[in-house]
Amino acid sequence: MNRRGREATRRVGQALPAAVGNLDLILCSSARRTRETMELVFAEFAVRPRSVVEDELYEAGKVELMGRLRRLPEDIGDVLLIGHNPGLHDLAIAIADTNTAGFRALSSGKFPTAARASFRVPEPWSGFGRLPCELIDYVTAGSLRSDRD
Repeated sequence: MNRRGREATRRVGQALPAAVGNLDLILCSSARRTRETMELVFAEFAVRPRSVVEDELYEAGKVELMGRLRRLPEDIGDVLLIGHNPGLHDLAIAIADTNTAGFRALSSGKFPTAARASFRVPEPWSGFGRLPCELIDYVTAGSLRSDRD
């Protein structure tokens, strides 16, 4: 991960615990840069969330990502998925309720390094993606710029 990527990840990661609370699980691609991202995210949590690194997430498309999330145990609540584009962006657009705030920003451009889209999933994991999900938040490093930038 280059310097800009680390800075973007730190910026988004610092806001993560306040935005999402505790996480039940982090699913992470086995790629080096996604594992580096996960370590930077861990640094921001008082209690380290459980994590699983999976080869199948490496460069997975939206169909594979959706399938992986459908296999989650139903007792898992809040999940952070760390992966790659275009799969993550395609998944986010596919599941998002187009009437929720932030959808235009999510769908109108790229999903930059360290971007985060948070959703409220209205069904059990086994049915993930069949119903639209409320887009709660769409955050990029640029949207979190501090006054000193």
